[in-house]
Amino acid sequence: MALKCGIVGLPNVGKSTLFNCLSNAKAQSANFPFCTIEPNVGTISVPDLRLQVLESIVNPERVVPTTMEIVDIAGLVKGASKGEGLGNQFLGNIRECDAIIHVIRCFDDGNIIHVDGSVNPIRDKEVIDIELQLKDFETIEKRIIALAKMLKSNDKEILRENELCIKLKAHLEQGKSARSMEVDEKEAEILPKLQLITSKPVLYLCNVDESSVKNGNKYVDQVRENVKDENAEVLVIGAKIEADITELETYDERQMFLEELGLEEPGVNRLIRSAYSLLRLQTYFTCGVKEVRAWTITKGMSAPQAASVIHTDFEKGFIRAEVMKYEDYTTLKTEAAVKEAGKFKVEGKEYIVQDGDIMHFRFNV
Repeated sequence: MALKCGIVGLPNVGKSTLFNCLSNAKAQSANFPFCTIEPNVGTISVPDLRLQVLESIVNPERVVPTTMEIVDIAGLVKGASKGEGLGNQFLGNIRECDAIIHVIRCFDDGNIIHVDGSVNPIRDKEVIDIELQLKDFETIEKRIIALAKMLKSNDKEILRENELCIKLKAHLEQGKSARSMEVDEKEAEILPKLQLITSKPVLYLCNVDESSVKNGNKYVDQVRENVKDENAEVLVIGAKIEADITELETYDERQMFLEELGLEEPGVNRLIRSAYSLLRLQTYFTCGVKEVRAWTITKGMSAPQAASVIHTDFEKGFIRAEVMKYEDYTTLKTEAAVKEAGKFKVEGKEYIVQDGDIMHFRFNV
């Protein structure tokens, strides 16, 4: 699965620090704007406790977690849609991502320069929103001009797309993102073709100081109130704390550090899982003595489509899928016991794979 989450925000809000915590790639991190010029791409493992449980049961030779890609995109500034800073390049990088993690500075620190001179999370959020909306407005205007030349054909698809573009233009003119506009089933099919940045799903990440990492602060409250109608998740994380955690060498040291802060797990674990969900991804497993492995699929995939993630031949020659539910297998401990309990299912091409399914595919090529 080549789906990507892009980390965006103003300069100096903690994007690259956060990226370094998420990824083995070491993005440059410094106290000045435009530190990140080219987007850094990191492939990260998705934390999943179910893999540890399966490993304890199967005792395989190796365990392979599922992964996703995170892109650290350089800081946007006011005027980016008109090419200010490195605007066009940044906006192009965002367009290539499938979902957005919007990092917002929610901490006071006189030692870290703010590009606008003061900490104001709502202003910062709106700067990014406006730049992305302006770029989408430009995209829609160009599309309306192109469609005007084709309207005489009275092609129903062209007419429908033109109506949607006019509706989107009016929506964007109100300072609203495309994702917040209600669309019908037909419009929902057309929307992805327009490649609008503000139609991408978004996760707001409030970067806070150590004292606010557990319960948030006034800035986090402001963000939550501001986005309450956007149907978007808000996460609280301390990028500096996460950086400190990655410096600790042993699991016990990390757990002790987390306990002192009153946290159960690193914030990046929650972030990765939320980003995974934001991309509408889910996991199925294959289990054997050679390997226990997690596989990434998009929600709603059929059994043959899920099989193709392992190898395209599996989809071409698909015969059937043998399926055990994670809960059944981990409770009963063996495939034989699952069969004896009547919980072992044989599914055909129409089966929609569920998160946590343990699968074995039969195929013939």
